[in-house]
Amino acid sequence: MLEIVKRLLVGRPLASDEQEHQRLPKKIALAVFSSDAISSTAYASEEILFVVALGGSSLALGLRTLVPIALAVALLLAIVVTSYRQTIFAYPSGGGSYVVSRENLGVYPSLVAGASLLIDYILTVAVSISAGVAAIISIPTFRGIAHQRVLLGLVLIAVITLANLRGIKESGRIFAVPTYVYIVVLSLMVGWGLFRVFFGDISQVEFDPEQFEGARQAGGSLSVFLVLKGFSSGAVALTGVEAISNGVPAFKRPESKNAGSTMIWMGVILGTLFFGVSVLASHLKP
Repeated sequence: MLEIVKRLLVGRPLASDEQEHQRLPKKIALAVFSSDAISSTAYASEEILFVVALGGSSLALGLRTLVPIALAVALLLAIVVTSYRQTIFAYPSGGGSYVVSRENLGVYPSLVAGASLLIDYILTVAVSISAGVAAIISIPTFRGIAHQRVLLGLVLIAVITLANLRGIKESGRIFAVPTYVYIVVLSLMVGWGLFRVFFGDISQVEFDPEQFEGARQAGGSLSVFLVLKGFSSGAVALTGVEAISNGVPAFKRPESKNAGSTMIWMGVILGTLFFGVSVLASHLKP
């Protein structure tokens, strides 16, 4: 009975000679390895606003600061993507920061890098799931389940875990559709929003100024620190960028070339969507 349940949840075991057939083409690999990074576009700009708008001397100043900070994060993303792309060709067996640290710095620095990646993955799941649940319960239809947000988050984690246990190729088929749908929908939103910004057709957002009164009184002298904290908060957009360099052996041959191309596409998509959402958010009219 247990074996039947395991087979239904995890799938049939694969022989070693089937490994070659489990390798991923670029379009599936992009969805598998980039989903956690691209999903950060749903909350990265918001994290910057939490700091510079809610904690700054004025909401208007915070909105004006959003785009420069987002641009700095996007430049950092370009540097990181370029670095990991070089790592892909230098270490085609995969391993990312752990292997690079072990080969060049020794065992103990590599353990620090590996532990950092492990913590990063845990926090990525926690933050992404929390942001997803917050987005779901913000829909008027689902506000009635707001008190069950923790349970909903645990259910989503269980679903994602089971999908990944079925193997890279099968999980790729599962995640490809929602990942590409998200990219298309968010791209359309950014494009339509920029069109409305260009023609001056932006409606006012409901806003309660009393929520910001305390921040206006205490936040003015900390502007530099708030900008730096906003940058560090916005760097959440870089979560999961290293996943492709860790999974080079999962790509179809030639592995390094395909992984490098996928890394570039991930960086372009992530940077464009993140910066586009930030530009739209800076044009809010509270």
